[in-house]
Amino acid sequence: MDRSRLPLYSIILSACFLAPSLRAADDERPVIDASKAALQTATNPTLPTLVVVGDSTARSNSPLRGWGSEIGTFFNPAKINVVNQAIGGRSSRTYISEGRWDKVLSTVKAGDFVLIQFGHNDVGDYKDPRAKGRPSLHGEGEETAQAFKADLKTMETIHSFGWYMRKYAADTKAKGATPILLSMVPHKDWKDGKISRGEQETFVKWTENAAKAEGALYIDANSIIAKGLEKLGPEKVNSLFGDQRTHSTPEGAAYNAAAVVVGLKGLTPDPLAPYFSTAADQLPETLTAK
Repeated sequence: MDRSRLPLYSIILSACFLAPSLRAADDERPVIDASKAALQTATNPTLPTLVVVGDSTARSNSPLRGWGSEIGTFFNPAKINVVNQAIGGRSSRTYISEGRWDKVLSTVKAGDFVLIQFGHNDVGDYKDPRAKGRPSLHGEGEETAQAFKADLKTMETIHSFGWYMRKYAADTKAKGATPILLSMVPHKDWKDGKISRGEQETFVKWTENAAKAEGALYIDANSIIAKGLEKLGPEKVNSLFGDQRTHSTPEGAAYNAAAVVVGLKGLTPDPLAPYFSTAADQLPETLTAK
């Protein structure tokens, strides 16, 4: 039976008996009002622009902070603009379906660079009303499904996570800009002295495959950050997280931003090399792209 055609009350009722798709002890992941996360504008439109697209791990409200709000430190403002267009609570699906991607894309010009990172809000069952209409289909194929938006009234056609990531890359290239896909930042989940990363075989792999399929650049931020956290150890890592396991403090955001720069420097060639500031030469020793 196609569950997407069931009456709304049936979907809600059945969701109560599903295995929990959202962890009971997980951190809050509110859907930020778009009017309170206005799009940023480039300071100097004659320069190339580095655009950050993502969720709350890239842009969060105080006292939490996302890496996209710290990455500008590593670039020379006389050579390149840095704008953070991430917004909390969005998935690869809703960043597009709400129209934010179209607005961002309209500002992208030839010669720009777009860093794209999703995954945290794509988890869960798209049929589960508790997921707030955010999950994409878990996979990377061309399959589609009908699902309710967050209002539980409006239906939409949704695609796989890989499909959405390929679209971001293809749309960016069509504007003459350079897409750089990043795997999602890891959770602070420890197991036997290591950061446990179950997402490596799902969202991380799907992001990398999307980059390959569209000829985009790829950075495994998930691995770079996780390995760095393991070197720091649990006690120090606690100061980098502002909640149980997901969102960064300002210090943690700076660390994650440095990890993205390490990933950029590991690209061969690195298209952003001409734009780095002197801060990009002073990265944490615990971070390495290998």
